[in-house]
Amino acid sequence: MTKDELKNALAGVMKGEVSDDAETLTKLSRDTSLFMRMPELVVYPEDAADVSAVVKEIGRARGAGADVSLAARSAGTDMSGGPLTTGVVVSFLKHMNHMGDVTSNLAVQPPSKSGENLARLNLAKEVEGYAETEPGVFYRDFEKATMASGLMLPSYPASREIAAMGGIVANNSGGERTLKYGKTEKYVEELEVVLSDGSQTSVKALTPAELEEKKNLQTLEGNIYREMDALLAENTNLIEQHRPKVSKNSAGYALWSIRDAKTNSFNLAKLICGSQGTLALWTKAKIGLVKPKGHRAMLVIFLKNLDILPEIVNRVLPQNPESFESYDDHTFTLAVKFMPQMLAQMGLVKAARLGISFIPEAALVATGGVPKLILMAEFAEDTILAADAKALKAKEALAGLDVQTKIEKDEKESEKYWIVRRESFNLLRKNLHGLQSSPFIDDFVVPPSSYPTFLPKLNALLDEYKSNMIYTVAGHIGDGNIHIIPLMDLTKEENRQVILDLAPKVYKMVVEAGGSITGEHNDGIVRTPYLPMQFGRDMITLFEKTKKIFDPQNIFNPGKKVGGTFDDIKRDLIRPVS
Repeated sequence: MTKDELKNALAGVMKGEVSDDAETLTKLSRDTSLFMRMPELVVYPEDAADVSAVVKEIGRARGAGADVSLAARSAGTDMSGGPLTTGVVVSFLKHMNHMGDVTSNLAVQPPSKSGENLARLNLAKEVEGYAETEPGVFYRDFEKATMASGLMLPSYPASREIAAMGGIVANNSGGERTLKYGKTEKYVEELEVVLSDGSQTSVKALTPAELEEKKNLQTLEGNIYREMDALLAENTNLIEQHRPKVSKNSAGYALWSIRDAKTNSFNLAKLICGSQGTLALWTKAKIGLVKPKGHRAMLVIFLKNLDILPEIVNRVLPQNPESFESYDDHTFTLAVKFMPQMLAQMGLVKAARLGISFIPEAALVATGGVPKLILMAEFAEDTILAADAKALKAKEALAGLDVQTKIEKDEKESEKYWIVRRESFNLLRKNLHGLQSSPFIDDFVVPPSSYPTFLPKLNALLDEYKSNMIYTVAGHIGDGNIHIIPLMDLTKEENRQVILDLAPKVYKMVVEAGGSITGEHNDGIVRTPYLPMQFGRDMITLFEKTKKIFDPQNIFNPGKKVGGTFDDIKRDLIRPVS
C-alpha cells in the first residue's frame, strides 16, 4: 500500500483530518528526547469513533501485508522518544482537547461487597473530587479548571506548563508532590479506550463477578480478560518477585498493579496507565483530585557530607513533607553564575527582590563554601502556623547531625530555592550554546538507604566523562528519584558514543542498588533495551505476552516497552549539523 493509498483510506473513514505536509511531519518527528523518527502521516481524530476507525483501517492495511503502525501523541514533551514513529501519528491536540465537569465533595458510597465500591472507598479517603478529560487537554488548562473547584491532580510533572494529559497518563507521570500523594496511576479511576481491533470499551475496577462476565465475552476484550487473568494467576510469584521495590517506577508493564488484594478487584486501567500507548489508546479518563493545602513552609538543609544523607531522610520523612527535593553543587554554582539571565525573565520588582535574596548564595560560591547537596523539605498545611511548626519539628529531628539548616517561613522566602531546582536545566540549555540536552540517564530511582555508597560511585563515574558533557544532578531526594540530563555536543561522534557507553554503567549501578531505571519518564526508545537488565528474561517474556494479548498485530507503538533494540538508539539519535 502506498502512502497516498493509505492517506485516502484513512481520510475516507474519519471526520477529522489527515496530513502529510513536510512541515507537520518534521515537527512531529521530534519530542524532547534525543531521537528523531519521521512519520508517514498524521491524523487528527475528532472523537473516539474516529480513533476506532483509524485503528481498524491500520489493522486492515497491516493484515494485507503493509508495514504500517500508529503511535498516539499529545503535547510531545516526552523525554524518551515515546510518541515517535515512522508510521501514523494519532494527534489528540487539535480536536480531542475537552474536559467534562469537575465534581467535588462526592458522597462516598456505603460499603458493599462490590470490589469497585471498595476501591472507590479506598481512593475516596484521599480524593475529594473527579474530572473527566480527553488526552489533548494541556495540564495547565486541566489544573485551571480543577482549581476553580479548589481541587488538583497532585501527580503533575515538572513540565506542567507544556505537558498534556495524554502523556501524563501514558507515562504514569509524577513530580515534586509524588512523595506525599503518589503517581498518576493512583488517580486514574476509569479509562475509555480503543483496543487494537478498533473496538471501544472502558476499563476500571471490576469485582470477581464482573471479571467473569468480561471473560465470557467472545471478543478481543473478552480474550484480553481471559488471558490476562490466567497470566497473572500462573505467574503470581514471578511478578511479585520482580515488582520494583522502590516507591516510583515507570519501567515495564505494571502487571503487579492489576489485582488489588485489599478490594479483590481487577483493574486494567492500572496497566494501561504507564504503557505508552502500546496496549490501547485512551480517549477519555476519569481522574481523582485532591484539595491542596493552602500554606507552605520549607526546611532547607545544606549538606557537606553525603554519608549522613540516609539518616537525614529517615528523620525528615516522619514529619510528612509534601515534597523533599534536592540539587547538587554543580547546579548551585551554575545557577549563581547565570543568575542575571534567570532574573531577566522576571518582572523588575520580583527580579530585584530575588537578586538581593541570592547574595548569601553568591558569597558561598565566591568563598568556595558550596555544599555538596541542598535539600528542600516543604511542609503544606491549612495555616502558615501549622506549616511552620512542622518545618521546625523536622529541623529539631536533625539535632546532633553536623548540618546547617534554615527555615523559610513562607512561599516568597522559599521561592529562590524552587527557582534553582526547577530552572537550572533550562538555564544551562539556554546559555551554553552548541550543546544539546541529552536525556539518557535522566530518571532513575534508588533506595535512599543506598545514598552513601551509590552517590559517590555515581559522581566518580560521571567524572570520567566530564570532558564529554556538562551536567547537573537534581531530584526527588525523599524517594530516591534522581535526574541527570547532560548537555553535550552531539556533532562529535565520541560524545554520541558516550550515550551508549555510560547508560549501561549507570543502570547496572541502579539495579545493583535495588532501584528502577525510570521513576517517571518511562521507557520509550531510550530505555526499552535496558529492561532485561532490570527485570530479567522471564519477566520480559511476560511483557511480550501482555503486548501480544492486547495487540496481536503489533499496531500500537511498536518497539516501546517490548522489542526495542540498541540499534534503534543508534539509528534514531539526532544528528545536529556542526
